[in-house]
Amino acid sequence: MAGSVNKVILVGHLGKDPEVTYTPSGQAMAKFSLATNRRSKDKTGEWKDEADWHNIVAWGKTAEFCSQYITKGRLVYVEGRIQNRTWEDKEGKKRYATDIVANNVIALGGRGEGGAEPPLRAAAPARTTQSQEDDFGPAQPEITDDDIPF
Repeated sequence: MAGSVNKVILVGHLGKDPEVTYTPSGQAMAKFSLATNRRSKDKTGEWKDEADWHNIVAWGKTAEFCSQYITKGRLVYVEGRIQNRTWEDKEGKKRYATDIVANNVIALGGRGEGGAEPPLRAAAPARTTQSQEDDFGPAQPEITDDDIPF
């Protein structure tokens, strides 16, 4: 096979509000945590819920969308790629992190418990490096009230 695939799709709840910073060139970067849950039976047959936490990074207009429309607890769809990082901390110890670099974020459900509002989505895929220019259009809702037939 000539190619490879690095694609992740997650649907989960935000663990905290996105933290937005800007590069020296003015490009937005948002970071937030996302919890995905699963339910399984343990050895005794009891159901238990487990959560996996994911570090999400978004760039450009997608980052700006995240800062405006998604908050802690909100259900969101995230599509992107896995990126592994390594660095040395202040004590010289090698550290590792795995991030999901989001190129598509859609806010699902309502602002409260869900279902009341149409999904909101980032208008275009995010750029994933600081050197790329931010040239996306504004984030807009996927569906407007005029589109709903009732």
